Amino acid sequence: MSMKLFEYAVLFHPRATKDEVERNDLPESQIVVDVTQVLARTDKEALMMATRAIPDEYEDKLDQLEIALRPF
Repeated sequence: MSMKLFEYAVLFHPRATKDEVERNDLPESQIVVDVTQVLARTDKEALMMATRAIPDEYEDKLDQLEIALRPF
């Protein structure tokens, strides 16, 4: 099976605290892993590579992360 080109990025969407919601001062999303190009056989393999690129400091915030994956 031949390799395909994929791009991924990892975004962090922090939850707003009750005070932030009341002040209408919502936290902005951040790029955790910049757009990265990889060669993979499947989108699942590319997704696994993206998951491995997540920094350890976000280990307890995985539910606030989004992996954007795009095939070519």
